[in-house]
Amino acid sequence: MAKAPGQVWLGDTKTMTMETSKGTTAGETRGAAAPGELKLVASNDQPTPAAGPAKRGTAPPTAEAPSFGSVDVEAFSRNLARVIENGGKALAAYMKPREEGKVRDEFNEDVADIVKTIAKVLEFWLSDPQRTLELQTSVGRSYLDLWGSAMRRMSGEDAAPVVSADPRDKRFADPEWSQNQFYDFLKQLYLLTVQWSEKLVQGADGIDEHTRQKAEFYVRQFANAISPSNFVLTNPELMRETMASNAENLANGMAMLGEDIAAGQGNLRIRQTDPANFAVGKNLALTPGKVIYQNDLMQLIQYESTTDEVFKVPLLIVPPWINKFYILDLTPEKSFIKWCVDRGFTVFVISWVNPDAALARKSFEEYMKEGPLTALDVVEQVTGEKKVHTIGYCVGGTLLAVTLAWLAANKKNAVVSATMFAAQVDFTYAGDLKIFVDEERIKQLEARMQETGYLEASRMANTFNMLRSNDLIWPYVVNNYLKGKKPYPFDLLYWNSDATRMPAANHSFYLRNCYLNNRLAKGEIELAGAKLKLSKVKVPIYNLATREDHIAPAKSVLYGSQFFGGPVRYVLAGSGHIAGVINPPGPKIKYQYWTGDAPKGDDVDNWLETATEHPGSWWPDWLDWIRSLDDEKVPARVIGGGQLEPIEDAPGAYVKMRS
Repeated sequence: MAKAPGQVWLGDTKTMTMETSKGTTAGETRGAAAPGELKLVASNDQPTPAAGPAKRGTAPPTAEAPSFGSVDVEAFSRNLARVIENGGKALAAYMKPREEGKVRDEFNEDVADIVKTIAKVLEFWLSDPQRTLELQTSVGRSYLDLWGSAMRRMSGEDAAPVVSADPRDKRFADPEWSQNQFYDFLKQLYLLTVQWSEKLVQGADGIDEHTRQKAEFYVRQFANAISPSNFVLTNPELMRETMASNAENLANGMAMLGEDIAAGQGNLRIRQTDPANFAVGKNLALTPGKVIYQNDLMQLIQYESTTDEVFKVPLLIVPPWINKFYILDLTPEKSFIKWCVDRGFTVFVISWVNPDAALARKSFEEYMKEGPLTALDVVEQVTGEKKVHTIGYCVGGTLLAVTLAWLAANKKNAVVSATMFAAQVDFTYAGDLKIFVDEERIKQLEARMQETGYLEASRMANTFNMLRSNDLIWPYVVNNYLKGKKPYPFDLLYWNSDATRMPAANHSFYLRNCYLNNRLAKGEIELAGAKLKLSKVKVPIYNLATREDHIAPAKSVLYGSQFFGGPVRYVLAGSGHIAGVINPPGPKIKYQYWTGDAPKGDDVDNWLETATEHPGSWWPDWLDWIRSLDDEKVPARVIGGGQLEPIEDAPGAYVKMRS
């Protein structure tokens, strides 16, 4: 029987097959598909005669090629019913906390800011008829070029793509994004639209830089969200998965969606790894040590020496309180803490508490006093040493710089050296996080924190994830909820999801005095009776930046180096805010680092022109730098030094507090 293009063949059984222009499932014979045609074919799965008229349920043979596989209609229907059922459960998990008043949506505030920001961009283009015409012409020309290319390809001509995806863009790695005309058209249409929207923002003269940054960020988030790779019907890989599994992937994914909304207590907490595979103190943060001191804000851990002799000068590490310290002690192979212990350091680490409403009024000043200043006193009590080496990571580095300035103002000589890991002291070039910092947004945030006493951990975690949404959000949406697969176990992403709250008073001070008004670099901050001037900090500083950092950009770290009053060694590591720091030495070289001249100005590329690239880890370079300052050794110390009784085993209780 003759078959019109796209006709559905009806067979005697309930087995159906999806096929494209590429062919059919092995062992089946189907009618030839027009280029880009998608057909749903039912078959009785019986061999087709080599010759003779086509029978009902069969079609002329085509070349053997990959297809979507067989679809069991009954199983497909059952799974669609499960999709609806699990979707209802997910919706209930979302709605219940809102009906009970436990969750307040901030969607309206975010939408209002997005609309206001984009409106300023559109005002430039639409306020002048000539610019409006230019706007329409540019996008129209691109779409016409794409349409012409698609028509030529359909007619059998060779047609070069109008636009190509970045080879590093994993979203379009599947061969069908290029080989199948339908998906190739969708991909190019998407890429052209994204290019046009980006030029829309970049070409809008007359808007202030902060508004432009926000507009670029919002456009990027929207573009990432609407990618055809994020939807079943427009992603060839998802279509194959759905047909091959009879939509079981969608049913499982919807169940996982409900679980993740419930885990987030009404907000979606996207799982980036399987949390069942990890536990702090069991297979993470394993370096032996003891908690020797604690107060409301922190526990101080001393680690057990593994060498007969240790450096005379102890090492105190101040991690960020926005995250948990065990990023520096993930596994023995990746642990910076263990590496330092094994090289003869007496290591002390601050483990910050995960604050609740009771600590709402704990200020930035109290974090300095009860954190690094108290830790310095305890280290002296335990070791008898009046001076220490110090390390500060991210906002912990900012707090360390504040502490150094306070010590200098009070003429206290308690530090031999300071090392900064991806830390900022000047916030002129603070990167994408500045998008969220203006007077209006801070007031909204302060009002929200006033209700709870803290900033929710999920809020900050979502902010960091949005900075790299194509790496930390959408791949997991596709994998978890559309493919229905659990994410792979990954210690780094488990740590990334183990977020902490931030007390209202501390966080408000940090945002206003650092990000909004940049008062630390200006020398305008006063804490605990002292005016803080970074220029009075004379201790040697090892200032580590990471090249692809979105949180503490290399440019910001370079520029901030000039505010210290002593010698600064600026080192640039490959990769980003985490991987660039946690890059242990070993036979497998992952990244590199650069050393060069004393830091000047804010041009990283200019600094790199005369810098020297080194393969591998920067850790040994840092160790050589420390040894050049003080290489004296003493017998290994016992934990507590006979002065303090250990409270509990490392990593302690504070780090295990979940949000």
